[in-house]
Amino acid sequence: MYKPFDKTQVVLRRSAVVVAGIVCAPTLVVPPLASRIYSHLHQIWLKDSTKPVWLAESEKAGGFL
Repeated sequence: MYKPFDKTQVVLRRSAVVVAGIVCAPTLVVPPLASRIYSHLHQIWLKDSTKPVWLAESEKAGGFL
């Protein structure tokens, strides 16, 4: 049902997250803005298939959520 991304696409996404984190570094000194940016970058980093990140993470938790 969900299609996993190939390794090159995952590597490119994660490279883009690193670059975006470096570019956004000056704005990360503002705490409310930093938490939103970190949250968004973390979701992009974890995305390795078409499955929603929240669903994949809840399955990893073993039914805890």
